Amino acid sequence: MNDRLEPPQTPEDEARDRRAANIFLAVAGVVIVGVGIWLGNALVAARKADECMATGRRNCNPIELPVR
Repeated sequence: MNDRLEPPQTPEDEARDRRAANIFLAVAGVVIVGVGIWLGNALVAARKADECMATGRRNCNPIELPVR
């Protein structure tokens, strides 16, 4: 085993570590918000399709027209 103590971090090292942690947390937050928006949109689309099928309709898929 190595019983040596690590040298104390300098303020520059602490600032670099803090900056890296903040960037990581910001990216993770953006990813979580993006996944939440995608999931919300998917749930709304599934609900609309379910309501359409519950009324007895057969063609419940949206028709996408080409852009003119």
